[in-house]
Amino acid sequence: MDLRQLRYFCTVARERNFTRAAELLHMAQPPLSRQIQLLEEELGVTLMLRSRPIRLTDAGRLFYEQALQILGRVEQMEAATRRMGKNERSVFGIGFVASTLYGGLPLLVRKLRQHSPELDIRLMEMTSMQQIEALKEGRIDIGLGRLRHHDQAVAGDVLREERLALAVPLGTPLTDTDAPVALSAVAGLPLIVYPKDVRPGFADQVLNLLHENNVQPSEVQEAKELQTALGLVAAESGVCIVPSASRQLRSDVHYRLIEGERATSPVILNYRRSDESRYIDIVKRLIQEMYAENPPWLALEHNLPTRPKFGG
Repeated sequence: MDLRQLRYFCTVARERNFTRAAELLHMAQPPLSRQIQLLEEELGVTLMLRSRPIRLTDAGRLFYEQALQILGRVEQMEAATRRMGKNERSVFGIGFVASTLYGGLPLLVRKLRQHSPELDIRLMEMTSMQQIEALKEGRIDIGLGRLRHHDQAVAGDVLREERLALAVPLGTPLTDTDAPVALSAVAGLPLIVYPKDVRPGFADQVLNLLHENNVQPSEVQEAKELQTALGLVAAESGVCIVPSASRQLRSDVHYRLIEGERATSPVILNYRRSDESRYIDIVKRLIQEMYAENPPWLALEHNLPTRPKFGG
């Protein structure tokens, strides 16, 4: 078994198709199939079922997750070695969902830059689920997302439970007051959810909340991102449920907090469980320091009275 075979396997597993994988790897399909077969023979197990699309077996899914981590670590090692040889700063990648820009992420990054000026901090916008894969592949070091997950390779510590708000077009009956509104107010109204492309995501979180409360919108329209969704609200295309801190995004939309303790969205710190870098502990310490300062976005107006509890 070698790194080349791991790369071949991961490409096929990701594409679920030998032809597409061979094209991406710039090789013919028969030798690619043969390499996967040799890998299975060496391990003594079937890694993938040759159906359309290809499906991974339980052993194949485990092998895929481990292979991604190995390849990611190899890339990190290569990059770190090159940087050390060129006296360059260490790169620290942070993945984030857009809504965290309005409640905590900028302050955390400023604190990290001040504490560890030797770091070259790279910020990358990505969905919560994309962060999980990026962590396992070594493309980022931490992620700030909103979806709870069950991936054993990635720790997910809830930093806070942020309240949800209903964004409604100006001049409609729901704009008569700023008082909190019941989730049932969405019933019979056109609803805009985001993001559109990658699922599961925040859209599913919102739709599940409505389903649990037997609330049925008249229709559901998907938008690509938060800013687009709020633009559609301003254009009177429907209403949208957003995290409370993002209420500052547009002044041509009216916002009302949604009643109920379950009408929240978690902000979650994701990182590799196997990561022994001192910077993970530094980030945790800076987050606790930041929360102790009680910044405006942490007010009870926006969040439940919760604080970070870091796991292993």
